Amino acid sequence: MTEMQVTPSFRLAYVPGVTPGKWARVWSERLPDVLLALVAVEAADGEPTLRAGDADAGLLRLPVDRTGLSAIPLYTETTVVVFPKDHWLAAAEEVTVADLADDVVFHPLDDTLEWEQLPGRPAIERPATTADAIELVAAGVGVLLVPQSLARLHHRRDLTYRTMADAPQSRIALSWPEEQTTDLVEEFIGIVRGRTVNSSRGRGQTAATSAEAPAAKSAPGRAGGSKGGTGGAKGGTGKGGAAKGGAPKGSGKPAAGGRATAGGRARGGSGSSSGGAAAARRGRPKRRG
Repeated sequence: MTEMQVTPSFRLAYVPGVTPGKWARVWSERLPDVLLALVAVEAADGEPTLRAGDADAGLLRLPVDRTGLSAIPLYTETTVVVFPKDHWLAAAEEVTVADLADDVVFHPLDDTLEWEQLPGRPAIERPATTADAIELVAAGVGVLLVPQSLARLHHRRDLTYRTMADAPQSRIALSWPEEQTTDLVEEFIGIVRGRTVNSSRGRGQTAATSAEAPAAKSAPGRAGGSKGGTGGAKGGTGKGGAAKGGAPKGSGKPAAGGRATAGGRARGGSGSSSGGAAAARRGRPKRRG
């Protein structure tokens, strides 16, 4: 009975707002034989997903508890304030925390920003999720501060946003179980850091090297074949080569009693006939008188 072959894969978790598409495309180019499985998780579920072994690595928002997990910061997001298009903040190009002193500012339970002191006026009840807070903002109840990627994720026609000049910012990091730093993890680290395939430490470099090795080895053989072909040609025209060697020396010499003609043939045939006739005459008895 034939055993089923398991296709190798790499599971990458990512939280809302993170777009791993560009890295996924590079992965598919470098490791087409390894499936990259994207696992969408909520912001609060990123670390538990890695610790439970349900993903090999994850694009999470900092802070990350480094106990048993490694993390490499990748980039920092701009913080924006989301509000209805007819809000007075729409006239501003940039907003400060002080500008929100009279507004209700929602602080959802899944907020990704770390505040020392919440801006504006607190809401009566904290929304459960950012999506719930967006609905309340659309209803004109208050405003919401989020990373710009989340504002784009929850875009609505009746809402807009402006950059916050002095608000906390969210940082994205690549994290993975410290004891599971595999070749595939190293490969993905190289991709997010912008390493080329030749400088990568993972399987991509090994595959590229293996692909180049046969070509490098076959090059001298091809050159040798060319030389061999040339040598064969020289052998055909050179001294002792096939051209002259095909006609053995002495083939142009006449046989006994013959002469060589211009074509190298011997006229020995007629010579032999004359010699035979002479011998016959010598061998006849003389007539008696």
